[in-house]
Amino acid sequence: MANRFILNETSYFGSGARAELKCEIARRGFRKAFIVADKDLIKFGTVELVTKELGGTEYEIFSEFKANPTVKNVKDGVARFNAYGADFIIAIGGGSAIDTAKGIAIIANNPEFADVVSLEGVAATKQKCVPIIALPTTAGTAAEVTINYVITDEETGRKMVCVDPNDIPVLAIVDAELMASMPKGLTAATGMDALTHAIEGYITKGAWELSDMFELKAIELISQNLRAAVENGKDMVARENMALAQYVAGMAFSNVGLGCVHSMAHPLGARFDIPHGVANALLLPIVMEYNLPSSEEKYVNIAKAMGVDVSGMSKAEGAKAAVEAVKKLSLDLNIPQTLREIKIPEEALEQLSKDAFADVCTGGNPREITQKELLALYRKAY
Repeated sequence: MANRFILNETSYFGSGARAELKCEIARRGFRKAFIVADKDLIKFGTVELVTKELGGTEYEIFSEFKANPTVKNVKDGVARFNAYGADFIIAIGGGSAIDTAKGIAIIANNPEFADVVSLEGVAATKQKCVPIIALPTTAGTAAEVTINYVITDEETGRKMVCVDPNDIPVLAIVDAELMASMPKGLTAATGMDALTHAIEGYITKGAWELSDMFELKAIELISQNLRAAVENGKDMVARENMALAQYVAGMAFSNVGLGCVHSMAHPLGARFDIPHGVANALLLPIVMEYNLPSSEEKYVNIAKAMGVDVSGMSKAEGAKAAVEAVKKLSLDLNIPQTLREIKIPEEALEQLSKDAFADVCTGGNPREITQKELLALYRKAY
């Protein structure tokens, strides 16, 4: 079996990298931009930092989407995009903005998927999406380099994981200055989201040597820099390293898949609008404990990447040390530790377990799992 690896065309990194926008727009012959951006980023001036670099390019801003973007949000965005007549999209924000932009861009060039729900899973789109330039403002989702996006179907209360090589942005600009306004809580949650991507991507069934290399480096960078980025948002070295780490993790997990942390987190976002990073961060140590028997050797490597001295430890002890290192990081960052803390009703756990079992990410988990076992994990998290 061949291992496939897909990346975007071009990426720029570093504080102030957004200055490359003008030249890239001109080089590609783009004329009219449809900007998909979070409302708060407009309010706090982050979007203006980007529009100043457009060199006179016309643009319209679309910001009518939720933190967990919905089918309706995408449909509304497609209508606005078509009415405006843009020839490319600029996505500014975290996963919400970039995922919304991907849905709009795919449907604009593949109108037979206008219902949005038919994009779930691996959609048979024929045309590449409208060109997207992605500028992430959080260090977590890596949506700027992945072939994945997630849209909530409000009618069914489910998050749809869409996997499509045609949706990948042509250009990513990973500029840590655009992340400097993130408050501590968001920095912590998105950073733990990146760690979840790296750990799940490292142990998933689809992992192989190339993806392992990226994921271990991402774990190392996150362990070394996330606490500093949360404690002092002006620490641009920590910000830049986190921006790089989440991108590196995304390069790999986009190609090899994830696991049960994500399949359990998705229903929490769909049914209760819990931010994806918070859900992942809360669930990660619990699912790691469940997966430990199937991944001992890799857990020892995770512990090493997180700075744990495993010399003198048995394999089992080293593996447990990885779980403890993740728990400690989560506690240090003041991540909620139970579902009760984020006001999830206990009576919802049964339905959440059904949703998680049906989620596409469950199939990538390194240890086989049943709905009953997923319910037990939710109860443990509760």
